[in-house]
Amino acid sequence: MRSRVELFENIRRDHRLDERSIRELADRHKVHRRTVRQALADAVPPPRKSYPVRPRPAIDEWATVIDAWLIKDQDAPRKQRHTARRVWQRLVAEHQAACSEVTVSRYVARRRVELGLLQHEVSIPQTHLAGAEAEVDFGEFYVTIAGLVVKCWMFVMRLSHSGKAFHVAFGTQAQEAFLEGHALAFAYFGGVPGRIRYDNLKPAVIRVLKGRDRTESDRFTAMRSHYGFDSFFCRPGIEGAHEKGGVEGEIGRFRRRHLVPVPKVDSLAELNEVIGAADRADDDRVITGRPVTIGSAFAAEVTVLMVLPAEAFDCARLLNARVDNRARVSVRQCFYSVPARYAGRRLPVRLAARTVEVYDGARLVASHERAVGRYVEVLVLDHYLEVLKTKPGALPGATALAQAKARGTFTSSHQSYWDAARVTSGDAKGTRALIAILLAHRTMPASALIAAMDRAVASGCLNPETVLIDARRHTSQIAPAVGIAGLARYDRPPPSLTDYDDLLTGSDS
Repeated sequence: MRSRVELFENIRRDHRLDERSIRELADRHKVHRRTVRQALADAVPPPRKSYPVRPRPAIDEWATVIDAWLIKDQDAPRKQRHTARRVWQRLVAEHQAACSEVTVSRYVARRRVELGLLQHEVSIPQTHLAGAEAEVDFGEFYVTIAGLVVKCWMFVMRLSHSGKAFHVAFGTQAQEAFLEGHALAFAYFGGVPGRIRYDNLKPAVIRVLKGRDRTESDRFTAMRSHYGFDSFFCRPGIEGAHEKGGVEGEIGRFRRRHLVPVPKVDSLAELNEVIGAADRADDDRVITGRPVTIGSAFAAEVTVLMVLPAEAFDCARLLNARVDNRARVSVRQCFYSVPARYAGRRLPVRLAARTVEVYDGARLVASHERAVGRYVEVLVLDHYLEVLKTKPGALPGATALAQAKARGTFTSSHQSYWDAARVTSGDAKGTRALIAILLAHRTMPASALIAAMDRAVASGCLNPETVLIDARRHTSQIAPAVGIAGLARYDRPPPSLTDYDDLLTGSDS
């Protein structure tokens, strides 16, 4: 569709070339003769004529009533003010008005602007000095882990000067994830910014006070003291969202750019490898309006970040949990196995964002990757072997066995040996033979035991003691010189008996 300026240009061109009459030009361009006269008089079209406001008989008689309601709303609670629909409903119910809802809605929208009831907050453009500030927030997203769609949380720290951002996925947004995200981000950047902006995340803030005052959690305060940065808390709610708009926009951009379509991975660790690769790829991105890439800007900023402390902050939470009669501890509504001998005891648990470790005093007795979701069981088959020796019939349906197969720790060689042993010796005896070999995994290389099981199945000699002897022989053949060479440093010259010989000679004389 042509603009009026282009129309005027065409009319003036035709008049210069053909010297057509005003009537001919109007017919050719399908416009009024008045428009042709305007085009010949000036190349710039005149402003459009403004028309007086037409009367609105359906709404005009209620305008005073509506205006009064809208003005009075300024003294009412924010969530109990009139909507356009409520205004229309009151007009119909209280004044028997015959106007439509659309008419009322349009009038209310216009009058709110005219009466100055809509406040447009003006933001002040900011210049961020290198190394001076960063922003932190969590963003949620979905991912398919081992075939199951779960919700995860992405911790994001973005340096305000360079735009360099660090992302890491957690199965939770609890305090341990919040703290560990900081430690990982500082290590990734190789330094610490002077100040970090936050909204009112629960891991950091216990209570929002008047203005920008906050009651902060002790763990957050300890971490801030350890790394030496300052914190700045934005205003609560949507009013403060623009105060950390950089990280807000970064979460959405990264999610659309790198997490669409929904990622499919086998574990959270694999997901974080994908996210790490995306972070490295973003170094070549140029933020709109900036002259250099993010990677180049960060290379200059990293030199002015505060130096990392010698030791990283311990972000884990220390708990105590009781081991139930299934040899599990319950942590954050998920269950993790421990050796069966600890059933009924209370053990200390070190809960980190990505791992769960269980201790007996200072000794680590179980370590698991933290589960994603609720009511998830994370079981290790080795923890139940002593019980399975006396209850071999429980092994085929054991959840720990199913998980061992899914992880690949219970291989096809184990299954082949088990099947052959049960055929030869019966279910109970054949299962105990397998358990004897599984127990040997604690002290012998898995590769040697698997090779010995394969040879046992091929030869038909399935006695577990024979399999273990074969595995030991196989281990010694792989590296026989390593053990002998390792003893060479203990070699000493043989003792001399010359002094004793002299004594004997002297006594005879």
